[in-house]
Amino acid sequence: MIIRLRYGRRLQTYLKIGACVLVGVCYFAFLFRESLNAYEHRERATAAELEADAAEPSKQQLKLKRQQMQRQRLLAQLQAAQAGTTGSNATGSSATAVAAPLPPASTLNPVYEYSEELHSSTERELQRRREHLAAVCERYKLQEKYPPNPWEFFVSPGHNNLVWCNVFKAASSTWMYYFNVLAGYDVKYLQRTETQPLELARKRFPRPELAELMELLPSALSFLFVRDPFERILSAYRNKLEGNRNTFYKALGTKIVHRFRNHSQGGPWPRCGPTFEEFVRFLIAEHTAGKRFDEHWAPIYSFCTPCSVNFTIIGKTETFQRDSEFIIRQAGLETLLLGLGKLPQRKQRRIGNQARSGIKSEAVVERYFADIDRSTLDQLLKIYRIDFELFDYDYRKYYDMVHPWSLEQSTAGTAAAAAAPATTTAAPAVAAAGASGSTQGSAAA
Repeated sequence: MIIRLRYGRRLQTYLKIGACVLVGVCYFAFLFRESLNAYEHRERATAAELEADAAEPSKQQLKLKRQQMQRQRLLAQLQAAQAGTTGSNATGSSATAVAAPLPPASTLNPVYEYSEELHSSTERELQRRREHLAAVCERYKLQEKYPPNPWEFFVSPGHNNLVWCNVFKAASSTWMYYFNVLAGYDVKYLQRTETQPLELARKRFPRPELAELMELLPSALSFLFVRDPFERILSAYRNKLEGNRNTFYKALGTKIVHRFRNHSQGGPWPRCGPTFEEFVRFLIAEHTAGKRFDEHWAPIYSFCTPCSVNFTIIGKTETFQRDSEFIIRQAGLETLLLGLGKLPQRKQRRIGNQARSGIKSEAVVERYFADIDRSTLDQLLKIYRIDFELFDYDYRKYYDMVHPWSLEQSTAGTAAAAAAPATTTAAPAVAAAGASGSTQGSAAA
């Protein structure tokens, strides 16, 4: 009996162990099957997303093709009507008239269509911009004060010596995308990769040495894009510092709050990030201390040094589509760049460093500058006045946006600025325009 009891207990133990092992095997098999299903589902979703992204350019091209066909039919009708009105004078010639083919439509902007007339007017406008910039550079002798700075230049010798100075917050994301295409990256890879476009581009286009850049420039097609200086710094503030949402710039935002916020006013501190007025005071303090600016708000005259680099083309964000297509055609890159289409919307938002609200900075600039007084605007203009003059932007409109809380202080600052040597600012005193009102500001300009 004792022996049977022992064997029975052993058998029960073995059965329990076997049951536990079987349950464990079934459990792990279930987990493996679920993981496999999740992986397959994710792969299918990724493939479907890539197909959808790849289909976007083709849809756009079909739409443009339909628009082009409609324009051709309209042109044919107009030519037929003209032929009918002149039939009494030339009956035979009008019947054999053939409509001239329209130039190919651009995928840069469906509204903008290439034509010889538009090409000529663009060429004249770009020449005017270059002459204006050269005159301002000569007036203030800026070539001597700001030697060439090759830090943010991209050079592509294999594409007709294309040279670009990347001005951050001036529609740079599109041309960064174009240069990555010129670097040989596959378009689908650029659409799905999480690597920053600047990092990808620098792998193929390393920063040039100064001697290399200066040797290449005389035979190169060099260009940069510029923007209203105050809209540019507002865009940088909204993307990098507002709300302290940008991880990389959060420490800087906290530092600005600690340094410039009046803590007696209460309110959220410092988690909400600096206000635009605090950011402007930070810029003024950094400039006064002679410190180097971050590239997102560094003045273009010191960043791309346009007075020392004779750029072939000075593009503007206000005419970005037209100027970009002009550059592409001048470089002979139509087949590579004009048929690319656009990145998916989610990708454009991420690489373009757009504000989370999606509202463009030029639409809200007045609201932000309403928090700044005239004296602060005077000081801010001392930093960016040269950019305003070089690229023919009007700074006087901002005096209508700011509040006059510190008008007396601004008047005192005007007198001090007028007595100071002109070489301290490399431009005419700005404070006079701010203190004397919009009418006298116009006369000073």
